[in-house]
Amino acid sequence: MIWEFNFALFLFLVICAIAAISVRNLLSAVVILGVYSLIMAVLWAEMQAVDVSFTEAAVGAGITTILFVAALSRTTRGSKD
Repeated sequence: MIWEFNFALFLFLVICAIAAISVRNLLSAVVILGVYSLIMAVLWAEMQAVDVSFTEAAVGAGITTILFVAALSRTTRGSKD
């Protein structure tokens, strides 16, 4: 039972990684990378590495996502010709 759950999480992790590099919208990529970090935090918790899981959730899914969204909100999305 637990192996199927871990396999499903790992499969979803790979799907998120492929989606993050193939999507063209930067905001969508940032959101997908935040989900990727959250899944990694769950996988670390499943591997009994709770301290690494908390760090991944706080830094990877939390602060990094907020900083990327803030940086995207301050930049222009189009190019000048």
